[in-house]
Amino acid sequence: MTRSRRLSLLAIPLLAALGGVGALVYAQLDGADRGIAPIDSTSNFEVDGIDVDVSAPSGEQARYEGWRRAQLQGWKMLWARTTGHPIAQAPNLSDSVLNGIVAGIVIQQEQIGPHRYIARLGVLFDRARTGQMLGVPGLVRRSAPVLVLPVMTTGSTAYSFEFRNEWQRAWAQFRTASSPIDYVRTSGLGIDPLLLNLDQAGRRGRGWWRMILDQYGAADVVIAEVSLQRLYPGGPAVGTFTARFGPDAALLGRFQLRAADSSQIPAMMDEGVRRMDAIYARALDAGLLHPDPSLVIVQPAPPPVAIDNTLAVEDTNVEVTPAPIPVGPVTTYNVQVDTPDAAAVQRAEIGVSHVPGVTSALTTSLALGGTSVMRVTFAGDSAAFQAALSAQGWRVSGSGSTLRISR
Repeated sequence: MTRSRRLSLLAIPLLAALGGVGALVYAQLDGADRGIAPIDSTSNFEVDGIDVDVSAPSGEQARYEGWRRAQLQGWKMLWARTTGHPIAQAPNLSDSVLNGIVAGIVIQQEQIGPHRYIARLGVLFDRARTGQMLGVPGLVRRSAPVLVLPVMTTGSTAYSFEFRNEWQRAWAQFRTASSPIDYVRTSGLGIDPLLLNLDQAGRRGRGWWRMILDQYGAADVVIAEVSLQRLYPGGPAVGTFTARFGPDAALLGRFQLRAADSSQIPAMMDEGVRRMDAIYARALDAGLLHPDPSLVIVQPAPPPVAIDNTLAVEDTNVEVTPAPIPVGPVTTYNVQVDTPDAAAVQRAEIGVSHVPGVTSALTTSLALGGTSVMRVTFAGDSAAFQAALSAQGWRVSGSGSTLRISR
């Protein structure tokens, strides 16, 4: 199932409390020109690129007839694609049956005249009803969830989720019901532009990638690149599309598409996404799209507990009492810690999570090269929490529910 997910904005109030740093980050997150919600298309089959040219006594009648023909043509194309038989052998369904299995009409391009209708349409078929007629209720094989990072270069500027663009829109509107790839598509809102940007696409280190993929619920990443070159403003444009996979940006395929003018660029981007999805599907069949084992977060094994047997030898009646584990109501604390790099963030989370009595430790405010904030839940009061941290080698300052730690 394709999922769309983005991180929450819990980090914003915490950063704002830190003064200028919070104001700076909020300014980077602010703006109404970014964010496109992905379409959830897991319950539909889609057939697109259906051209219709119909004449009728009125424009509305021509449009209705064009949609009716598109439904029938779309069914035949879906049947041929699913069964592998020639499209001429597809069964002819009545309009009532087609109306029952068609979930919607997607208008890609259309021109309506007084007596004529010319359009390129797409047809969405309900998966449950159509799957029974095709004998394919669902996909048999799906890839591991992969995060989509679209990168667009136009002119001399490259960007990802910094602001809305046609490449991001094409991925958000791509219907993935028939794709064997389980894409994790983000909306570009919240802190997505800070985490999923051009610098991250070029980063090869695994530590920071592990944290990002864990936050978005993905096992690996696909980097979809497009370089758009315009002959002149509003004129023809050529797009070079590159499909990459993994933090190492392994090249899987490259192709070029051409748009006659600026109005054709959205259609070119949609076609680029479809062809890129085909490249990833072939890579999956070839066994090239398996998750990188180095991206799996492995929790270190707890240190061995030394057992002192001297008391048992001298006096078997003496009981050895282990160190007490704090018991009490679960309380949430905001813990500040210096994080000069991504590895420091991971070390802090692991170190605090191993403190006896801690039930969870999650970074809610990230500031590489500065002070990050963790939300820690602890079974006990503030004094017990500080004592437990000190016993693990942390230097603790502060009081109440806000503490600062350092090694």
